[in-house]
Amino acid sequence: MPLWTCCLFIVVMNTTMFNVSLPVIIHDLQITSDLGSWVISSYSIGYALSTVIYSRLSDRIPVRKLLTVGLLILGLSSLFGLFAHSFAILLLTRILQSAGAGVMAGLGLVIASRYIPLERRGAAIALISSGSAMAFGLGPIVGGLISEYWGWNGLFAITVLVLLALPVLLYFLPRETAKPENPFDMIGAALTVINATTLLVAITQQSWLWLAIGVLSLVVHIVYIRRVSLPFVNPLVFRTPGFSRLLIIGFCVLVVNLGNLFLMPLVLADLFGRSSLTIGLLIAPGAIVSAFCTRFVGRWIDRYGNMRFLMIGHILLAAVLALFMLGLNQSALIITGGYLFFSPALSASIASLNNEASRVLPKAQIGSGMGLLQLIQFFGGSVSVAVCGLMLHGIPGVPVEEAYHVVYGCLLLVCLVSLVIVVWHNKAARSTSAVTMTGTG
Repeated sequence: MPLWTCCLFIVVMNTTMFNVSLPVIIHDLQITSDLGSWVISSYSIGYALSTVIYSRLSDRIPVRKLLTVGLLILGLSSLFGLFAHSFAILLLTRILQSAGAGVMAGLGLVIASRYIPLERRGAAIALISSGSAMAFGLGPIVGGLISEYWGWNGLFAITVLVLLALPVLLYFLPRETAKPENPFDMIGAALTVINATTLLVAITQQSWLWLAIGVLSLVVHIVYIRRVSLPFVNPLVFRTPGFSRLLIIGFCVLVVNLGNLFLMPLVLADLFGRSSLTIGLLIAPGAIVSAFCTRFVGRWIDRYGNMRFLMIGHILLAAVLALFMLGLNQSALIITGGYLFFSPALSASIASLNNEASRVLPKAQIGSGMGLLQLIQFFGGSVSVAVCGLMLHGIPGVPVEEAYHVVYGCLLLVCLVSLVIVVWHNKAARSTSAVTMTGTG
C-alpha cells in the first residue's frame, strides 16, 4: 500500500503540476483560459472514466494484468508528451495519459476494500488519500520548478517514473485468477463515456445541441440499464441506503477541490504577478501539513467514525472558501494561509467519504460502487474546472479581477450544499442504526 500510494501521488500530481503551469501554457500556445482549462479537465474526465472502467474490470480480470496495461499506457503516452508543441498534441497526450492513470485510483480502493479488514481499512484508505493530498499541494512545487527551468514539456518526464515501480508492484500484489463468468458490459461502458463526454462538452462549449445529445444519451443509458441483467453501472448500488447521498457529496467535494486548484495559480499569477516556481512555493505548505496530518487521520477515522471528520472537513473547507471570496485582493499570503487548512480538511473529507462508502456497500458491489463514486467525483472536478474557466471571462460587465470573488462564492455555495447533505446522511445513518439495534433487541 505505501508503494501504491507513491504511484498514486505521481498520477494525481499530474493534474496539479499542470495547474500551476497553466498560465505559462496559455501564454506559450496563445490560447484562452477557457480553452486552457481543457488541459486539466480532459485529464480529469478521462481519469474518472478509466477509474470506473478499471474498477469494473477488476471483477473479471486479475488486478495484476489491469495494472500492467494501465501503467504502460500512462508511461508511454508521457514519453510522447515530451515532444508535444501544439495544443492539439498536448490535449491528445493528456487524454491518453488519463486512460492509463485511472488504474491507480480505481484499483487502489478495490484492493483496500477487498483485502484489508474493516477495522484497519480506514487507515489504509487514509494512506491512499494521503498520496492524493500530497500531490494536490506538492505538485505545484514540482510543476513550478520544472516549468521554470525545463519548460512545461518536462512535466511529462515525472509520470514516466511509474514504469519503474511496475515490476515491484507486480511482485507484491495478490495473485488472482480470472473470473470469466463475470461479464463486462462493453455497451454500458461506451454509453458511460458518451454521457460524461457530451455533458462536459456541452458545458464548456455552452452548446444546447451538445446538451441535448448528452441528455438523450443519458436517457438511452437508463433504458439500457433496465433491460440488461448485469449492466456496467450496477443499479443495485443505488438501492444501498445512503450511497446516493455519498455520490452527491463526492461530486461536491471534487467541485470545490479542483475548482480551487484551478483558481489559485491564476489568482497568484494575475493579481500578484507570481512566477510558476513562486506559485508552487506558496501553495506547498498546505500539502506538507496535510501529509503530516494524514498519518493520524486514518487512525482517528477508525476510532471515532467517518461522519465526524466528514463534517469537520466540510466546515473548514467552507471557512477557507469564505476567506478567499472576501479577502483575495489583500495579499498572496491569504492563499498560503487558507490552503494550510484547506488541504488537510480536503484529505480528511475524501478519506472519510471513501471509507463510509466501503462500509455501506455490500462486498459484492464494492468494485462497481467505489468505481462509480470516483467517476462521479472526478466528473465533478472536470465540470468545476470547465465552469470556472468560463466564468472568469463570461460574466458580463465583471472584470477578471472581480470575477475571482464571484467564482469563489459559487464554490462556497457548493460546499455548503454538500455540508447540508452530510448532516442529512449522518442523521439518516443514526436512525437506521437505532432501528437495527431495536429490532435486534
